[in-house]
Amino acid sequence: MSVRRLAALSTLVVLSCFLAVTAFADSQARIVRLSQVDGDVQIDRNLGQGYEKAFLNLPVTQGAKLRTGEGARAEIEFEDGSSLRLAPGSVLEFPELALRDSGARTSSVVLRQGTAYLNFKGDKGEEFVLGFGPESLTLKKPSHLRLELRDASATVAVFNGAVEVNGAAGKVDVEKKHSATFDLAGSAPFTLASNLEPDPNDDWDKQQDKYHQQYRGNSYSPYGYGASDLNYYGSFYNIPGYGMMWQPYLVGAGWDPFMNGAWTWYPGAGYAWVSSYPWGWTPYRYGSWTYVNSYGWFWQPGSTWTGWNTVPRIVNPPQYFNAPRMPSTPGQTLMVNRGAPVGASGLIQGRSAIRTDSAGLGVARGSVRNLGRISQQVERPASASGAASARGTMRAPSAASAARFPAGGSSRVSAPSGNTAGPRMSTGSGSPGSTSRGPSHK
Repeated sequence: MSVRRLAALSTLVVLSCFLAVTAFADSQARIVRLSQVDGDVQIDRNLGQGYEKAFLNLPVTQGAKLRTGEGARAEIEFEDGSSLRLAPGSVLEFPELALRDSGARTSSVVLRQGTAYLNFKGDKGEEFVLGFGPESLTLKKPSHLRLELRDASATVAVFNGAVEVNGAAGKVDVEKKHSATFDLAGSAPFTLASNLEPDPNDDWDKQQDKYHQQYRGNSYSPYGYGASDLNYYGSFYNIPGYGMMWQPYLVGAGWDPFMNGAWTWYPGAGYAWVSSYPWGWTPYRYGSWTYVNSYGWFWQPGSTWTGWNTVPRIVNPPQYFNAPRMPSTPGQTLMVNRGAPVGASGLIQGRSAIRTDSAGLGVARGSVRNLGRISQQVERPASASGAASARGTMRAPSAASAARFPAGGSSRVSAPSGNTAGPRMSTGSGSPGSTSRGPSHK
């Protein structure tokens, strides 16, 4: 073989390896959060089982489909805090949720039916493609829009930012406070309008945006999505010996983080724990749940989110703690509801009945003002030397908690054993649900 031919063959091999590595890197799987479920919402998780009942905090992966029934709504939250909301009677598909070799995330979704609201944050390097019929719009800068499909037409209404639509109608720029209607049948390409027609679901979309804007800031969590729910339903405290840790409001003496949820199967990742709590996304996907003697359970954030936990990590559980066990047979969905302590009381705030041990379960987003103050009133925290109730400092436990929480913990209690994780679905260092003891409490 000649030197020239050998060199050409070597170049081909190197190029092939490069393309293979690039293709593999581009195919790295991601998950996004089903962050709101209101009414009859169904999901096809691409398991060959068709549509099934959807519930809060389900991980949504590439290839999934989501649909809302009559009067039903849903919200999907992405890693950077971007959100996509579905009005009643809508169908949405997720053909691509990938991580590029550069680290940038790319999301491609297709609206097949109904109305969707997209609030894209436009973090650097992020790319979002929203398809409808033969058209698609690609977003790289912050934008807030509504997309509505009616029979053979589609209307893009831009509330903020600007979007570019490409497809059968060519390139169409839609500016802020403008709309464009596309004839999907092809008889007339499109029409532009310098106004926005109102939609009955606009108020709902605005309410959800207002909620996220109000509560997203001032979080000690390094993760983008789930931050607003953490700030609304709980608070961070500086725990000596541990650092900044988060705890939900309204936690009774017998509460633990795994009282309500479900085990859900994902091919390539095994079983994933899905929390039923409205704040229950980030604390179960990243970091670990740590039991602090005499103070109860806290979530301790990690420092990175290069992977996500299928099975939550547990540190220093008390002796009486029994972690829920995952099913032994693949492919099932097992709901877990261990209820509340006997005799738990509650109060009425406006029209909401709030249980002292609810940890926010059943409390709708933003439905109650100052949930932290209500939590203090219900739990009647006892005073403790050097313990303040202000945000960012260590909080004294409630009188009931101080009396009923065991004084000691044990690392001998084992959490559920995990399965092998697929791409971007790591269970962290050690075995899933590891129970290594945390630093001593000072």
